[in-house]
Amino acid sequence: MSLYRDEAVVLRAQKLGEADRIVTLLTRHHGKVRAVGKGVRRTSSRFGSRLEPFMLIDVQLYTGRSLDVVTQVETLGSFAQVIGRDYGLYTAGAAMLETADRLVEAEHEPSVQQFVLLASALRSLAGREHAAGLVLDAYLLRALAVAGWAPSFIDCARCGAEGPHRSFAVGSGGAVCSACRPPGAASPAPETLVLLAALLSGTWEVADASDERHRREGNGLVAAFLQFHLERGLRSLRMVERV
Repeated sequence: MSLYRDEAVVLRAQKLGEADRIVTLLTRHHGKVRAVGKGVRRTSSRFGSRLEPFMLIDVQLYTGRSLDVVTQVETLGSFAQVIGRDYGLYTAGAAMLETADRLVEAEHEPSVQQFVLLASALRSLAGREHAAGLVLDAYLLRALAVAGWAPSFIDCARCGAEGPHRSFAVGSGGAVCSACRPPGAASPAPETLVLLAALLSGTWEVADASDERHRREGNGLVAAFLQFHLERGLRSLRMVERV
């Protein structure tokens, strides 16, 4: 029996039999892991509530033939209760979990940056440090950047011409100059591109001071950019509460 221990965020949970649960975890050092929590749905279970989506845990597992098996769990960040009580937080958090699940496809391949990014975003969301929509869009932009799809919001994404530019083309990688502008490119407000650049870089004083209409416009650009690179839509993103 091969035992290992790691920090993890619970991405998904589904019932197995009468008392067990299959959980999908994004771990710090072992990437995405699917494991069985035996007996966790019984009321007498010692750690059933710790294997819920949004929980940040320290988990011990042993390697099984098809699924690993959870043997110990300790709570590092109890975000599920806070996020689950608020619709806006819950829908934003669900979109984060689904995005992480989609971006980290292969199991047991280390994805340290994606783990750290997701854990930090959930902590910020549960702590209400910023508006839920801003936290979500910042997470989505940074997660895409870590995956190799960093958008440009200042210089031209195609030719590199120094910006800022007024057009944004999802398929071209972001902001584009007038010479590179393809048909159908969007023309967002300059303040919207400033906001998105701030979210990508973590300049929260700029993001927090942004106007609501620019946040809404930014929401649409981020969603379009995400779904273009994932090649299909996120089910949870359609439910996100945008105020």
